[in-house]
Amino acid sequence: MAASGKAPLRARLILRDSLDWETLTADQVIALRGKVNRLRASRKARIITGLPDRGARIEEHTIDLPGRRLTLRVHRPKDAGRPLPLILSFHGGGFIVGTAAQNDWLNSHLAARCPAVVVSVEYRLAPEHPLPEPVDDGYDTLVRLVDDPFGWGIDPAAVAVLGESAGGTLAALVALRARVDGPPLHAQVLAYPSTDWTEDMADYPSVTANAGHPGLSVSEWRMSRRLSVPPTLDPRSVSPVRFDDLTGLPPTLVVTGALDPGDDHGRRYAERLRADGTDARATRYPRAVHGFLSMPGLIPDARPARREILGFLRERLRGPEGG
Repeated sequence: MAASGKAPLRARLILRDSLDWETLTADQVIALRGKVNRLRASRKARIITGLPDRGARIEEHTIDLPGRRLTLRVHRPKDAGRPLPLILSFHGGGFIVGTAAQNDWLNSHLAARCPAVVVSVEYRLAPEHPLPEPVDDGYDTLVRLVDDPFGWGIDPAAVAVLGESAGGTLAALVALRARVDGPPLHAQVLAYPSTDWTEDMADYPSVTANAGHPGLSVSEWRMSRRLSVPPTLDPRSVSPVRFDDLTGLPPTLVVTGALDPGDDHGRRYAERLRADGTDARATRYPRAVHGFLSMPGLIPDARPARREILGFLRERLRGPEGG
């Protein structure tokens, strides 16, 4: 079903993507990633990505995992008691671009207002590190942080995962692994997640209906799949909506945009979760394009979506009496 309306004018002007991603080589994507991520992490980009909440401090830490060292961007409330919930966050970018700093607006707000320790993982990216390596990064980081190795005062009985776009894929896959191997999760928030990385990933009505809107081009999406899903990997193993069994997962909020080609990915996953007995709800924002939670300066729907995410996480992680 075609979405009605248009994206806000500023988004249409600034987010126009004339690049033919599918013609790029792997080396060209790596070079482009460097430029894109430096821009997204810059202070001038905050006109688009939003100002961090003053009630949170932002720090960078490193964590040593088997065979690799990852950077963590940590958001903690300036004034809060202990223990604190842990929210593990994954940025978007199709597994080929993206950086934790692009989500400071959302993550710092959640840290200050939930309150919680919000940790954004700089997981490894393709083509150098294809799937499932980013999933391993996310899950291994979760296991380590629940034990509170840095002394942040983390409450292991209040843990959630959060992700946008490809980061939503990671959050969902980490939750699927944790339901079997632990640690227990108490909520997941999936913002316009890409839940199908099979060859049929573009065969959804929202892809056809919204292909002309800014935020995500089908060309970029297909390039992401080509570089991040190796031929030796069964793509169903990294496609949450393709899992046969979705029982035993934590309460879930799925946030999508009505102008996003990937809208159906998130909404179908929420339907599958509900069918398998998970408490899951999906909210669709009418003038939101793909990536809108990391672009509050362009997409006004980012603000009500942030309020909804905060309310959901406060309820699930702190209970009716918490905060």
